[in-house]
Amino acid sequence: MKSRMIKYLVAATLAGVSSSALAITEVQWWHAMGGTNGERVNKISADFNASQSDYKIVPVYKGNYTETMTASIAAFRAGQQPHLVQVFEVGTATMMSAKGAIYPVEQLMENAGESLDKSAYLPAVISYYQTSDGELLSMPFNSSTPVLWYNKDALDKAGAAVPTTWDEVKSASQKLVDSGMECGFSFGWQSWVNVENYSAWHNLELGTKENGYTGFDTELTFNNSKVTAHLDRIADMSDGNLFVYGGRRGDSLPMFTNGKCGMWMNSSAYYGGIKSQAKFTFGQTMLPLDTTVASEAQNSIIGGATLWALAGHEDEEYKGLAKFLTYLSSPEVQAWWHQETGYVPITTAAYDLSKSQGFYEQNPGTDTAIKQLSLNVPTANSRGLRFGNFVQIRDVINEEMEALWEGSKTASEAMDAAVKRGNTLLRKFERSAK
Repeated sequence: MKSRMIKYLVAATLAGVSSSALAITEVQWWHAMGGTNGERVNKISADFNASQSDYKIVPVYKGNYTETMTASIAAFRAGQQPHLVQVFEVGTATMMSAKGAIYPVEQLMENAGESLDKSAYLPAVISYYQTSDGELLSMPFNSSTPVLWYNKDALDKAGAAVPTTWDEVKSASQKLVDSGMECGFSFGWQSWVNVENYSAWHNLELGTKENGYTGFDTELTFNNSKVTAHLDRIADMSDGNLFVYGGRRGDSLPMFTNGKCGMWMNSSAYYGGIKSQAKFTFGQTMLPLDTTVASEAQNSIIGGATLWALAGHEDEEYKGLAKFLTYLSSPEVQAWWHQETGYVPITTAAYDLSKSQGFYEQNPGTDTAIKQLSLNVPTANSRGLRFGNFVQIRDVINEEMEALWEGSKTASEAMDAAVKRGNTLLRKFERSAK
């Protein structure tokens, strides 16, 4: 009898262990990080899973930013939404207007009993994703800002200094071409760099209602004389290949890493790619100042994405999600992510940890993005933007800028058309959001 009782207890214990192992709670995370960054996302998830035994983060790559956001919206309508989705910054207004679909991250963390110290996050990062009342809607993750990348070897050969103004960009480009380079400079994500960030950097309004922050009834205003003069100057630099256009997103990266162009303006998050591809000494510096518009720079604005929690899941699943978001925001994880990718550390603690580890001393210039974002307290013009349908509006701006580079329109004609077409999309969004 005693022997049978022992066997029963052993069997019951093993069954309990098996049941516990099977009871692990899965949390689906849809993201837009492909390639090497996708591998890094997988590592963060795997490390969290290994750190505890109650929850399992399941990362799923769903394509680029637009495809990932579209897929998550479609999944929600079908009742098959993930718990967490990565959405780029220009999708913020769209997510905000998706009534009943999102679970504000500040509310999620509070309900799950996880602490959230908003003061720990870089102001330029967290303010982009807060309501007018200060509630945090989504969790910052991969934030970046555009910088000026340069080929130091090529500039030295050409006898040119690293430019700090747009006049110096032109003169350096001329010296680079004269020294044998195929082009002076190029850029990617052109609306983000040369309309959105150019405006913020010079404290210029992009649209009314504080760039859309205080109301969906905003109107675009970036067709002003300062922006159009800036774009006309770039178009004029096409003569002699001082400027060569290379595509809308990151398509022009090889023009820089292969040594065709001596300078390139795009996201700080290209650090990992440039480091692995460039066969020359490179550096990054702050965006150039247009001295005809401002005597000093204001601050740049972020790109990248945040993580949005979607409604419709069980409390226990959200508890696991909240614990993962705490882990994701820890100094150690954020410092590693920042140092590997070039995205900015989203918290002051992660920045301080990177400094104490000697990362910036060993890799000069890698704190450029942080300095740009924190240069001054953001104004209503430099906090960011919150326009509805801005994914489509960016496509419109890209089309009109390409007409300028092709020579079929002036900058004024292109930006007037972009504003007119963009405002039509804003009114469409405003009607749908009511």
